[in-house]
Amino acid sequence: MASVDRSVVEGLPLFAGLAPEQIDQLLQEAQSVRYPKGTNVFQQDEEAHSFFILLHGHLRVFKLTPDGQQVVVRFVAPGEVFGVAMAIGRKTYPATAHAVVDSIALVWPSAAWPRLVATHPGLAVNTLQTVGSRLQDAHTRVVEMSTEQVERRIAHTLLRLAQQAGRKVEAGVEIDFPITRQDVAEMTGATLHTVSRVLSAWESQGLVEGGRQRIVVREPHKLFILAEGSSR
Repeated sequence: MASVDRSVVEGLPLFAGLAPEQIDQLLQEAQSVRYPKGTNVFQQDEEAHSFFILLHGHLRVFKLTPDGQQVVVRFVAPGEVFGVAMAIGRKTYPATAHAVVDSIALVWPSAAWPRLVATHPGLAVNTLQTVGSRLQDAHTRVVEMSTEQVERRIAHTLLRLAQQAGRKVEAGVEIDFPITRQDVAEMTGATLHTVSRVLSAWESQGLVEGGRQRIVVREPHKLFILAEGSSR
């Protein structure tokens, strides 16, 4: 399998502070794997056999509740490390990672994790910072769901997605991967009917532009004002 050039990854957060030769050593143990659109990288409760860095594409990470409801936890963007169950003391994956477009990831065996972090302590530090950042984001979303009206939750979610994966287009900032109103509902703890009603109202006001699996934020500043509750 073709090796991955260091220049592709050396600017990524996981490798911050590591020497070039350390990055080369880590890359020698990785495989580049393609995940076609619609396939799962791993499934919830499956044995955590590997950990990953997304090089290209986008993944939707979701959990199924005991009563069968699906909750979108987050979307994975290129450059992010994911599936690091070993780093948080888990032997299984806590959620399913699903490719929403054709995607490519670097894959390491989980069995190598203890040895890799012993040899490259910076790897553990960088992973801990990433996990901590996601925990903070999860706390923010819990507070939003507990205290905010649904319009504010939806606005915050769209702004986060636009910041994470926004692409400047003539109409505004397009969320640069296929996303449905159902996805937004599952991320905000709202019903599909409510999300559709809110987005339709915002479309008529010129705040967003929708389409099939497509959302463009036309007026980020006005959406921010809505999210912060400074204006109705």
